[in-house]
Amino acid sequence: MYTIDIVVRNTPLPISIERKEADDAEQVYQQVLSAMKSESFQIVELTCEKQEGKKVAIVSSAIVAAIVSQKSGSAATGRTPGFFSTATAQ
Repeated sequence: MYTIDIVVRNTPLPISIERKEADDAEQVYQQVLSAMKSESFQIVELTCEKQEGKKVAIVSSAIVAAIVSQKSGSAATGRTPGFFSTATAQ
């Protein structure tokens, strides 16, 4: 399973959708990237393959970043997606 996280301006958590195949995930990533590069406002509509019926529509001007990652069965659950993690010093 591949997760596509989309970071939206002024939103603390990314919007996530999932694809079963790497090619499908890459196609969604390229669609989002193309919308981000466009000078005109576009609505990007996405669906999730894991949760049937999950749909999201995002205005391209609000997209800050897109992240594609592979989700393996052995990955830790409950981890927040993103680039940063915090540690508590003792």
